[in-house]
Amino acid sequence: MGKRIISQRRGRGTSTYRSPPRKFRPRIEYRNESGRVVDIVNDPGRNTPLAKVEYAGKDQGYIIAREGTKVGDGLEAFAMQLGDVSEGSSVFAIETYPNSGPKLCRTPGSFAVIVSKGEKTCIIQLPSKKKKKLSLQCRASMGIPAGEGRKEKPWVKAGKKMLAMRARGKLYPRTSGTAMNAVDHPFGGSGLGKVRKPVSRNAPPGRKVGTVSPRRMGRKKR
Repeated sequence: MGKRIISQRRGRGTSTYRSPPRKFRPRIEYRNESGRVVDIVNDPGRNTPLAKVEYAGKDQGYIIAREGTKVGDGLEAFAMQLGDVSEGSSVFAIETYPNSGPKLCRTPGSFAVIVSKGEKTCIIQLPSKKKKKLSLQCRASMGIPAGEGRKEKPWVKAGKKMLAMRARGKLYPRTSGTAMNAVDHPFGGSGLGKVRKPVSRNAPPGRKVGTVSPRRMGRKKR
């Protein structure tokens, strides 16, 4: 029988792993309208600041703010189709297909580079060095998302980090499996010389921790 470990509790969906409901739930999207930035706001559920945009019809929306954004900027400097961006340029908040909304490179300081362009598609290089082919009609924002360098500031207090993690549905603090008792985790217990054996692929979810059904263990024989 499996043990009630973190992977089971997270899948069960308890309040510990559930992001708390909040009134401010902005929808990040591109629109085919002209507008200007009227405010820079903070979203508790993300690290990147948002730009509040007022469109021509007095309707308001939100987009991811880029580095250097200020109140009064027009949207002409933000959303552009990949076909209108030159090769080697940095883009973020990229659509995966036309009118899908920003999906890629939305965290602070992350951006993609346009490697090459064809007749209908282009190839971009993501921060992970992976290359992806997208349509030239997909929209993106020029530059880099604002908020870069946020990790350089220390938390100072454990309570501040706890509030930030709970706002995003993360568990904090985390307890390692080796620090638990034997009844709470497969890695728990204080047995000397304890060896973590590989786990079968047919094991119950509570036992699937560590190395799951490896193809080979140890040094390769010559």
